[in-house]
Amino acid sequence: GGATPQLGFMTLESSRPGAPSGGTAPLAILDAAALARLRELDPDGRHGVLTRVLAAFETSLARMLVQLRAELDAGDPGVVAGVAHTLKSSSASVGALALAASCAAVERRLRSGAPGDLHADVERLVSDGEAALRAVGAMLRP
Repeated sequence: GGATPQLGFMTLESSRPGAPSGGTAPLAILDAAALARLRELDPDGRHGVLTRVLAAFETSLARMLVQLRAELDAGDPGVVAGVAHTLKSSSASVGALALAASCAAVERRLRSGAPGDLHADVERLVSDGEAALRAVGAMLRP
């Protein structure tokens, strides 16, 4: 019967040996709906829109994380607020919602002049940024 080869094929598909053990991690960090919206821009993937957007985000995020780490010592609220502002919309567009929310909260606090712990703000942005960077990297280089 034809059912056996099909079953074998399905088994191979569901347990791909090359799949990373933490295959669900990127989905936990990157919102599936946001990724789906990016995929809709290039339904057949011919233009590589998702890959190009994620690669551009990865490059800019890595650069901004270097800036943020420098602010752990320098602690310039203006610089931190600027980075948070820039990162807020780009992280939301690729579905890095935790990072976008952290950026929004830190930017709002700094712009309002509310008292707070700048060092803790920067650590939060770096931590969420590193998680987003790992998730994007896992999507780009599975």
